[in-house]
This record gives sequence, structure tokens and C-alpha cells, in this order.
Amino acid sequence: MAASRAFVNWRQLCLAAPLGLGAVGLGFWAQAVLPSGSGINGPLLDAMLSSPPTHAIPQPSAAEDLKGLAAERTPTADGFALAEPAGGIPLELEIRVAVVRGAEQLELSSDGPWWLRSADGTVLRQGAAGSTITLTTTEARPSELWLETNARHAVRVNGGTYAGRLRILRESGGLLAVNHLPLEAYVASVVGAEMPSSWSMEALKAQAVAARSYALAHMARPASRHWHLGSTTRWQAYRGLASSTSRTREAAAATTGLILSYQGGIVESLYAATSEISMEAHGHLGASMSQHGAQALANSGQRYNQILAHYYRGAALARLRQGSS
Repeated sequence: MAASRAFVNWRQLCLAAPLGLGAVGLGFWAQAVLPSGSGINGPLLDAMLSSPPTHAIPQPSAAEDLKGLAAERTPTADGFALAEPAGGIPLELEIRVAVVRGAEQLELSSDGPWWLRSADGTVLRQGAAGSTITLTTTEARPSELWLETNARHAVRVNGGTYAGRLRILRESGGLLAVNHLPLEAYVASVVGAEMPSSWSMEALKAQAVAARSYALAHMARPASRHWHLGSTTRWQAYRGLASSTSRTREAAAATTGLILSYQGGIVESLYAATSEISMEAHGHLGASMSQHGAQALANSGQRYNQILAHYYRGAALARLRQGSS
């Protein structure tokens, strides 16, 4: 995945310059943004980040000085682990991922019955499982269309299979297909696209938290008014149902709603395959997880929150949930 700014503060309601100083000392580039267009607003904002209650912070070595920041870390036999927040009613968030951009044509289908609707919900076409419809830039069709199926089935576009539904937009550069789906289904797919699903469950869980945190940062600061982020490694890899397995879904479910937080905001958690690649791509930002390193730590017996504490020093775990208590 590409290097990018690593922190978004959801509690600020105006655009601000990067905070810099203390944040960079911890390896996070801090930025406050207005979450307009994110689909998350109103009274849910204050409930978005429900962190564990503050308690005394164990003091690490001088090299790991937290500079007085209230990160939640608990001592273990092998070092530190991020404290796990209490559970609660999870937020059911929908993320928007651009899966095809600038296409001259789109081939749409589903493994169940499907409906092609206009923006106002009018059914323009419908078909049975496996039947296809091809859209091109030269056809006289509405500029916004939706491909939907029922909850038990998946939608398909140009060979990719996805949970949720597809929004198709006609733009100056061609056709755009945006996958609207539940955040946790997206996280399960990203985990399988970014890590072998055969790896240790603790490494997969660490990847799930990192992927979810990265996604939430882009839901707060979307790439476009139509989509939050793309599906390539320019953001983080997303392959729809092709990379969602029982083990990646287990990792997502075991960490439902957990993200990395820093001073009440979201850490846009960066990661790369190895520590060398991580240093080359993200060294100027500081905090970045080595995926092979995470697997090695998991194989040595460390839990996911110990792995995250190792790579994202100064961060805390927070849980997205409804309500403030």
C-alpha cells in the first residue's frame, strides 16, 4: 500500500493544518478534517470512538518514551500490549470502494436474481442468476445506475464478485463501478488480499485492525464524493469475495469495530510486506507494520494487541460502537 498521512481526528469540525510535532515524534502524521461526505455524521460522531477508561500508563524505556500521551498499554511477560476496549453494540457502517474506473464497458451479473435500477429506484432491467447485461459509454442510459441482488447473493462486474451492491456512474473518463458494502465484509476481504489466509490467526487479527483503521480514516477523508477509496495497493488491496475466506472473516469478526486511535482520533495505519519495504515506503512517517514481522511475532506466541503495540507505539485500541457508555 502507498504511503499517506496517518491520522484523522473525527472530533474536529473544521479543516486544520497538520499537527506535526508530537505526532511525528510517535510516527503519526496528524491531520484534522471535516468528515463531510463520509456518510458518518450527526450524533454518531461522539460515539464513534469509545476507548477504554484512562488508567496509569506503564513507562517503557527511554527510547520508547510516549511523551505523556495517554495511550492504553498493559505490561505482559514479553513487553506491552494495547488494552482491549469493552464490547458494545457495533456500528453497521457502509464503505464505498471504487472497483472499476474509466471503463469503456462493464459486464454486470449476479449469482442470484438481480435488478438494475435508476437513481430513483425504478427497475430498468432484471435478470436471473448468471444472466448478464453489458453497459457501454456509448449507450443512452441514465448517468447513475444501481445493480442489486438479495442479501444471500453477490453482484459481479467485469469478472469480480462482490458482497453488497454496485453503483455505476458515467463520468468524463468512462464508467465507474463503486461497491457499497458493510465495513466488516470489506475488512475480511482486505485481510485475505494483504496476507495469506493460512497465516497465524493473531497476525490476521492484527491485519484486520490495521485495515479497518485505514479504511475509517478514508471514510472520514474520502477520495471522491462518490467513493471513499480504491481497490488497488494505492490504498489497500481489495478483491471482493475472491479474497474473503472463513479465516479472514473470523479475524474480522474477532476484532469487530476495533481500530487504532491516537488522542481521540483514527490512526491511518500503514503497513508493508517486510520491515525493509516498510522503512523505504513509510520510514519518514515512522509507524508502519511489517506483515512478515507480524507473522513472526504471532508464531512466537504474541497476541494481535501485542503485535500492534510493537509496531504502532503511542497508539491505543478504540472500538466503534453505538452509544457513549
